[in-house]
Amino acid sequence: MVDYNVNNDGIAVLTLNNPGSVNLINGDFIDGYEKAIDKVLEEKDLKGVIVASAKKDFMVGGDLELLLQAKDAQQVMDIANRLDAIMRKLETCGKPVVAAMNGTALGGGYELALACHRRILVDGKNTRIGLPEVTLGLLPGGGGTQRLPRLIGIQPALEPLLQGKRYRPAQALAMGMVDELASDDEDLMKKATDWILNSGNATQPWDEKKFRIPGGGVQTPGAAMVFGATAGLLLQKTAGNYPAPKIIMNCVYEGLQMPFDRALSRESRYFAKCVTSGVAKNMIRTLFYSLNDANKGKARPEGAKETNLETIGIVGAGMMGAGIAYVTAKAGLNVVLKDVTVEAAEKGKAYSTNLLSKQVSRGRMEQAKMDTILDRIKATDKPSDVSDCQLVIEAVFEDRKLKAAVTKESESAMAETAIFASNTSTLPITGLAESSSRPGSFIGLHFFSPVDKMPLVEIIVGEKTSDDAIAMCVDYTRRIGKTPIVVNDGRGFFTSRVFSTYLFEGLECLAEGIPAAVIENSGKAAGMPVGPLAIADEVSIELMYKINKQTEADTGEKYKGKAIDIVNQFVEELERPGKKAKKGFYEYPEGEKKFLWPELKKLFPVAKEPFDAEEVKKRLLYRQAVEAVRAHEDNVITSAVDGDIGSILGIGFPPYSGGAFSFIDWIGVQEFVTECSRLTEAYGERFAPPELLKKMAAEGKTFYN
Repeated sequence: MVDYNVNNDGIAVLTLNNPGSVNLINGDFIDGYEKAIDKVLEEKDLKGVIVASAKKDFMVGGDLELLLQAKDAQQVMDIANRLDAIMRKLETCGKPVVAAMNGTALGGGYELALACHRRILVDGKNTRIGLPEVTLGLLPGGGGTQRLPRLIGIQPALEPLLQGKRYRPAQALAMGMVDELASDDEDLMKKATDWILNSGNATQPWDEKKFRIPGGGVQTPGAAMVFGATAGLLLQKTAGNYPAPKIIMNCVYEGLQMPFDRALSRESRYFAKCVTSGVAKNMIRTLFYSLNDANKGKARPEGAKETNLETIGIVGAGMMGAGIAYVTAKAGLNVVLKDVTVEAAEKGKAYSTNLLSKQVSRGRMEQAKMDTILDRIKATDKPSDVSDCQLVIEAVFEDRKLKAAVTKESESAMAETAIFASNTSTLPITGLAESSSRPGSFIGLHFFSPVDKMPLVEIIVGEKTSDDAIAMCVDYTRRIGKTPIVVNDGRGFFTSRVFSTYLFEGLECLAEGIPAAVIENSGKAAGMPVGPLAIADEVSIELMYKINKQTEADTGEKYKGKAIDIVNQFVEELERPGKKAKKGFYEYPEGEKKFLWPELKKLFPVAKEPFDAEEVKKRLLYRQAVEAVRAHEDNVITSAVDGDIGSILGIGFPPYSGGAFSFIDWIGVQEFVTECSRLTEAYGERFAPPELLKKMAAEGKTFYN
């Protein structure tokens, strides 16, 4: 785990060398690191120590399994306290210690570097430095909350601690998170050696008797303002749903007023509190383990053909098609962007030009690279140009006849082995595949807008879709840096089906006389990115109207509730179709901040009965979770894992919950069923607990063991 060697300069080199692909802090590492440090202490003639790495990256953090296996808070504290003691042993050994970081150092890896007297980093293109623990509901438990503020000051340290940002080498240097940059591995070791031999200081700043926190301590007026303002912003941003940021603030505030070793002990206590919280377990399970599995292609069918993607065809150069073209070309694939005219196709290509130009102007990309990416996109109006494409994606309007025409036109030119995918958000794939001459090669690819920012792609399997088609789409999705989930066919698939319930439940609340502002604030307080009325404007009230009309025509079923009456009224009578028209539930004055349409108060007078914002929050979340389970019952979604990933990445279900299915487990299946029964009685059958949940409750089962 840690190779020990004394070089010709009399410097001990401790090389982190995990048997796996990356260096992690786990039980074996802790044992190996301690043994290596004990050797350092035994050899009195050493001139210094270099902590290096045999891997591509320095260290990517702690092994979360080690923490999750702990039975209680005391075990977590014991692990953290032991690691603290080992790192303190090295930083107080009386010899200068350099962290020679040849690549990325995150979380515990960067904390390891903080416990060295100097930090030198190779200026690599993909190298990042940071403390991202807060994004998983944790805090840095290896001294990060105590060393970083003492190193660079309170205010500068709070950003990496509370936001979990990952910094490029130049940024880390400017912030003081590293002391020096090196050009390559050879330069790195030379600079580390030179510092030890010529000017190495074997004492940390915080171990000096006259140490003062840079910028002032906790009790200074400036720090008081920082803590006060940050606490207010945190509450506004997290609505109190994420305990880790508040705990980090407490840890920094309290620890900086204590002797250093006592402060580390306090951090360990707070760290254990985070690790054992439900929020951390939810986030770690979904946003680390499940997400990593999805990104590694777990959904790819075993035995499916290997794919060799080179050129992707995109038919329809509107907003979605243009976005798909951009992410595809940026990932290194060739793109044929086809529309009815070359001018329309060029307009779609211009979307990529605009996005890339911004990156060039901000110094994030070279002009030559921008030109290379744009050269990969061929704008055309000729259907025959998709003949060399391995995958053709249709991205035209949600119109069955138009999609059928595009399918036939494209398939007439495509190679026999090519796959055809429809980018649709609601129309069943099996029905669309009826226009295909080869339904086994027909599949759904549901991108989310804006494509360049949204991380999820929902892959929809029709009745006749082949495993090879699924495999190609999984491979393509991963190639463009998106997370794939595979779902079975059904109206609205998974994400749109569940997402629509959030919008419609918000409208049901409005129809009942609950003030629009209360509804919007309740949605955000529950952890959703925006309120249901705002998002209805974003996706378009008119689109909701059309989808409902199409559903009625296709199935003969009508939506039960008052929400659809509001949708119909806004489209047919009030002519307020949404944000694109600059009038919906909100007003959109030119150059000013949007605001709720004042006439809503007249159209939907406040009910005489008292309303409860907590009840609104519950309705908005429970309604989505109930629909997620119903989609599982219908075999649209085949696992809670995919449902959790899809609900967080696709529709913004609160990350602190771990996703719609984790949310139910967290509450307790029996308690959730009981509460759904109450909501059903109060508001209607849409809250009725699914049979699957009732059976699980009776058998004491959960979605996750």
